[in-house]
Amino acid sequence: MPRWCVDTLGAAPVGVLFELRQISAVFGLRLAGGREIVVKARADEGRAASCVTAQARLAERGFPCARPLTPAVGVGSVVVHAEEFRPGGVLLPGDSPAVAARYAAVFARLMAELAGVSVAPPLPNPRWVRWDHADGGIWPAVPVLDERDRLAVPAFISEAARRVRHRILAADLPCVLGHADFEAQNLRWRDGVLWTVHDWDSLAWQPEAALVGAASGAFASASPPTLASVASSAAFLATYQEERGRRFTAGEREVAWAASLWPAAHNARWEAAFGTRPVAGDAVRAQAAERLRRANA
Repeated sequence: MPRWCVDTLGAAPVGVLFELRQISAVFGLRLAGGREIVVKARADEGRAASCVTAQARLAERGFPCARPLTPAVGVGSVVVHAEEFRPGGVLLPGDSPAVAARYAAVFARLMAELAGVSVAPPLPNPRWVRWDHADGGIWPAVPVLDERDRLAVPAFISEAARRVRHRILAADLPCVLGHADFEAQNLRWRDGVLWTVHDWDSLAWQPEAALVGAASGAFASASPPTLASVASSAAFLATYQEERGRRFTAGEREVAWAASLWPAAHNARWEAAFGTRPVAGDAVRAQAAERLRRANA
């Protein structure tokens, strides 16, 4: 890390502001001379270059996100890039229809900006929106989960995911670039105004209606993630269409409702496999029937 910073940014790190490790390793660093930056490293799946390029394009246009300082480059078995440190702001809590509409307006702006960005599709898609996988079975292959599925995951979760996947794939809609982890924990606000959107590693190449649907279910998630209410997802979908100035077709609305359930089912699978509190699982149990009905699934 120090040598990479010197070679790439011209200064060595002299202090660590923070360190986070989930799917990526993220380091907030203070460089010699006082500049503060963020360095991200993750396994190289071939997605990172497109994600960082798209993030850079949006930052150049004034969209509230951190500006990349380097392209994504391979370093051994990982891919690394640096971006500006954009601290501050607070979470916008809640999942009321009014809060949903505020998130939907941001998502509409984000998707409109990404529509003008041309990059190679960032594939494979993040696993929590990877209903288009070719791994066989319902779920995308995740070895640590696959061995636990048969014994741990309740049938109602797998059945909901099966029906969602079938409905989305049956639509055969064109794919677009979109943010696939649009959760409250990845946005920050200042005085009620959006300050920044994080987690651009999670861009995906999926149908617009499906990306909007996934966001409509996940927007209120912090930790642990859950599922917004049906009424709030409906408000999110309605506001998004109004902001974009285009009404979804009946089929697109069904796909959106189907996709609204997939991230929660994915999270419920993890909960069941590792025996954690079934926050997403309880939400799927309570809401699956209505969401599947609206999806015609």
